[in-house]
Parts: sequence; C-alpha cells; structure tokens
Amino acid sequence: MAFNVPPRAPAPGGPMSTAPGPVRRQAPAPGLPDARRTGGAPGGGPGPGYGELPSVHSALISVALPGLVVSAEHGQLTGHGLEGFYRNGRRLLARCQLKVAGREPIALQGRPISADRARFSAVVRTPADSGPDPEIAIERVRRADGSERITLRSASPRPLRLPVEIALGTDLAELGAVAAGRAGPELPGSVHASGMRWTGPGAHAVVSAQPPPADALASAGVLRWDVELPPGGSYTIELHIRTDRADRPARSPGQAAGQALPHAEAEGDDPRVAPLFQSGLDDLRALLVRDPAHPADVYAAAGVPWRTGPAPAEALWAARMALPLTTRLAAATLRAVARTQLSDNGRDLGPLPGPVRDAGPHLPPSCTGVEATLAFPVVLAEARRWGLAESEVAELLPVAERCLRWLRARAGTGYLVEPGPAVGLVRAETQAHAHRAAVLGSELLSECGRPGAEECAVWAAALRERFREEFWIEDLAGGRPAAARTADGRLVPPLGAGAAHLLDTGLLGAGQLAAGLLDKVQTEQLARLLGSPVMDSGWGLRGLGAKEAGYNPFGHRAGAVRVYDTAVAVAGLAAAGYEKEAGALLRGVLDAAEAFGYRLPEMYAGEQRTADSAPLPHPAACRPAAVAAASVVQLFTALAGIRPDAPAGTVALFPVRSAPLGAVRLSGLSVAGEPFAVRVSRLGVGMVEQAADRLQLGG
Repeated sequence: MAFNVPPRAPAPGGPMSTAPGPVRRQAPAPGLPDARRTGGAPGGGPGPGYGELPSVHSALISVALPGLVVSAEHGQLTGHGLEGFYRNGRRLLARCQLKVAGREPIALQGRPISADRARFSAVVRTPADSGPDPEIAIERVRRADGSERITLRSASPRPLRLPVEIALGTDLAELGAVAAGRAGPELPGSVHASGMRWTGPGAHAVVSAQPPPADALASAGVLRWDVELPPGGSYTIELHIRTDRADRPARSPGQAAGQALPHAEAEGDDPRVAPLFQSGLDDLRALLVRDPAHPADVYAAAGVPWRTGPAPAEALWAARMALPLTTRLAAATLRAVARTQLSDNGRDLGPLPGPVRDAGPHLPPSCTGVEATLAFPVVLAEARRWGLAESEVAELLPVAERCLRWLRARAGTGYLVEPGPAVGLVRAETQAHAHRAAVLGSELLSECGRPGAEECAVWAAALRERFREEFWIEDLAGGRPAAARTADGRLVPPLGAGAAHLLDTGLLGAGQLAAGLLDKVQTEQLARLLGSPVMDSGWGLRGLGAKEAGYNPFGHRAGAVRVYDTAVAVAGLAAAGYEKEAGALLRGVLDAAEAFGYRLPEMYAGEQRTADSAPLPHPAACRPAAVAAASVVQLFTALAGIRPDAPAGTVALFPVRSAPLGAVRLSGLSVAGEPFAVRVSRLGVGMVEQAADRLQLGG
C-alpha cells in the first residue's frame, strides 16, 4: 500500500523516517529494530512467512527504552526465548545463571516493582543446613538500565564460607533475530577488568562486577567469589552490563522523559484506581525514546517487545490521551512526527508516513499514515486548548495546514478515500478521523488567523449530512453504521470496535465538543450496540461483534479487546450521555487490569466473561504498549469530563453523574501550564480543587 504520490525521504535523522518510496512497513526506531519485522505482521500478530513468536506474557519485562530486560519468573537468565538484557535492540547478555555452594537457588517469587525493575526471591540449601529450613535467602533486583544487584542473606547462627558462581554468556543478537529463532550460538568471551567482554560483528558487550571476582574463567564465562557470611550477615554483588562505549553511555530519555510526563496521581473509592493509574504512567514513561538528532524531543515507541519501531499514529494518539497531564509530550511528539512529513509533488500539502495495519477479516489492510496525517491537526488543536504555548502552536501550524490541505485535496467534495488496493473503498473510521480533523482544524485555523478555515468547515458539514444518509444500515433492530462503503455504493455491514471512533468528536473552544458524524438517534443506537453482549465481552470492547462472520476472540481486529478502542468508546459514550454503557466498559477494563497485575497489554482475548473466568492474554500483544498505557489517563479523566480552553482562560467539568467507580480524585494534572486537581464525588458532582488563578471555572 502506498500514497498516490511518490514520497520523498524525510530529513536525515528524523526519528520516524521511512525509506523513499511506498510506505509499506514500520520503520525501526533509532537503534531499536522492530521484532515483528521478522516475527509478526506490522500492527498485528504473526503473519504469513513469519516465524512463531515466543510467548512472553508470563515473562517479566522491564523497560526504560532504549534499555530492556526480559526475565523468567525464576530469575535465572538461561538464554531461552527472548531472555536477556537488551540495549538499542541488541542482546548484550543472554545468560546470567547463579550458583551458590554448587547449587542453583530454589525460586520463590519473581515480580515487577516498577516499569523498569523486577525483583526475584530465592533460597538455597547448603550442606551446613541442620534441618529442612534453608538458611540462605537470595534477592536479585534487575533493572532495564543494564544492572543487577544480587544479595545473599544468612540466617545461620554460625559463620559461613560459600563459593558463589555466575555463568555469563551472550550472542549479541538483534531482537528481531532472537524473536525469529535466528540468534545463533553464544560468542566466546574474554576476561576484561573485573568481568567479561564479548565481541561480535559490529557489536561489543562488557559485564563488570563489584566487588571484583576472585577468579574468572573465560572459556566457561564464569565469575567466582568466595563469600564469607557472618551470622545474620549479607553480601552483595553488583553487575553492570553495557556496550563497549560505556564510558560515553548512550543517552536515554532520563530527565527529558520526566519533564515530558510529570508525576500525577489518582485515587478513589475503588482501590484499583491508584495502582492502575500509576502503572499506566510508569509504562508510558518507560516507552519514551529520544530523537537522536533532536535529543530534547521524546515520543512514545509503540510497545515492547514486538513493536519498538515508531508508529506515528500511535505516538500521536498516546500524546493526545496524555494531554490532561502535560502538553510537553504532545509538543515533542508533534515536532518529531512533523520532521517526517512527505512532499506531494512539490505542492504545499503532504501526508505523514506510517506502517500498514491489518483491518480484520472484512476489510483490506489500511495505511496508518493516513490516520497520522488526520491526527496531527487534532492533537495540535487540542494541545492548544490544554495550554500549549502559542509560540509552539505557531511553529507546528504549517505542518497541520499541509495535512489539512492534503485532506481537502484528497477528499475533494466527497468522502476521503484511502490509497490502497481496494479502489474506491471508503472506511467509516477514516471518515470519523477526517471529520474530526476538519472540524478542529477549521477552528484552529480561524483562531490563528490562517486561511482555509471555511473550506474545512464546509467540507465537514457536507460530510456529516452525506454520512448520516449513506452509511447507516436500517434493520428491524434499529440499524447500525456500516464499517465501509465500496466504490459501487455497497455497504460493508459487520460491526466492530472501529465504530467507537464515530463517538470521538474532539474538543473545541468554550468547553464544547465537535458535532459527530451520527445524528442523535443513530448515536443512541450505536451506544446500545456497543453496550450489548455482542460487543462488550465483560472485559472491554471486542474488535468485532461476537455474532459477525470471521469473529475470532484472539483476532487482532477480529474479536480481541484492544484497550485503546475501549478507552475511545468509554470517553465517547460518557461525553454523549450514555453512562450505563460507558461504566460497564470501564469496569470491565479495570477488572482485566487487576488480572494483568495493572500492566495492561495492548490487547487480550475477547472471550465472553463468566463468573469463574479471567481475561486470556494474546500471545502477540505488546506489554507495555503506548496506547494502552495512555488509555488509562483517558479512562479516568473521562469520569471528570474536563474541557479546558486555555486561550480563553476557562475550564469546565462535565462529570459522569453515575460515578461508576465511586469517588475519584485526580491530581498532578495540568491546564494552562499550571497544576490542576479535580474530584468527582460519589454523587457524580465534579469539584476543582486546584487550578491556575486566571482560569474561570464553569460546568
């Protein structure tokens, strides 16, 4: 699939650049190969010709991009599957196996303690133990930055002298090769200072230990210590895994990530609100990567371990959902995406690149570059409402103008038809994105004194009228929106989660929402359909209705629950006043999040919930994933219905009156560049607890 015009290559160093020519695949992030280029289909699960993806759902994944570590629950790194420490998409260490007194520890527990750290607990029995109770406890804390701390604690009443060995090994393989089972054999190592060193084609890795080992055996990759433990004493060994350029460490988002996504908190009557909100923020921070040519700019990679490459549309949606926290991430993401804008035969308009994405069993794959092009003016317009500085708006406005001119040129006076093999196919979800871009873009251009505002508004109004007439399928049950319309006017009827985007209208000035593509009666019917058991699995919104042909509860867009689509549905239903349906979907996702340890995957199986069931993981899902992590912010802020207009100095609240989670309080938010806190009571009454002095409150 490609844009109709031959795109040029973006400026060198752009973080989301693609090669010249058709936009067909997801480009890797700087130094972060995309595993699903060799292990699965872009934007979906494994595809034809791809190797079998190793299961990682039960693995403990610690991430602080460009660092990543994948561990089994027992804590030993054995080199199986994806296990190991990674940096910039390359496995620096595959094996790290501990023995104490010649014995492997007995694993007790492995669990994450933050997005970038995991703790493993074990015990070991030694010949000196006098009974069945082990006297040596072992704690291993492993970090995505490339470090591990191993602590031995003795409960013995007598001094102990124990030999400790750590066996190390690596293949220096790229993540994609590891995922595809093509990692190759381990490389021979050499003793290096206080540890080991490995050298491969174009890559090096060094492991240093503190305190230095008493002995090192290069041929076996073994470091040895003679540990003396006094009664009740402890001994700690620290390992540091790095590339050969460790003296000049690769820059990570670090402080910039903290500024792009500051601290915020959520609390409520439901005890699950706080841990889910915190986990979502931690995961989103962990996925932030730098633009190497512009280190101040960070944006969210799509997800790990399969999609570390950039996906402009998903980066923009993640930044949009995080707007209640800050506009910094949106500004940085918009700048990073803007550098990739393609030219259109020299005309002053241009689309954005993006990978091809599977669209389910009833529609051909779509190009997410179209989605990114339509998202850009939306994110810029809404970021301005939340408080993005006018100077930054002015810097990014020309890119948004080119996106809108591309939309008008591509759509003409009719529907926006995506480029692709299905000539003339018109997708309902694409029209929703295009309509939102035109409405919000029109107001943005008008308020900034730029031309083209009226043309966008006129096209959007015409689209609304035509869509309501031509995209609605009448039936005895009340009808439904079509998924698509073919070139000869036939409607594609299956109902899927893409219909939720018809409810996502966008934020205008004075706390108003944009008009939707559906009229009031159609919106009510769609709300009923989304809240029915056919679409609501009990764990969230299915990608395809359970009664539709081709339904597969594990299908990426054929029945699996995608957290992002569910969050869009919850926010849209709540804003439209359909609180019962919104509350049911919200509670379903919250229940699923609890089952997943509050780290939501990008998708999970859409099996119908029963009294004794739990949500089933999808083997190809990224966890964490940027849009799933950012969706947590949208799910909770939708309860408060915050509608800011920073340029006008106002903010309004439209809370969910039914209070589906009881009382909820959100703090650490930001409106107009100042701290903002809001509470929704058990009665559904919204109260602003902290706001900038210049903001006029309404609701």
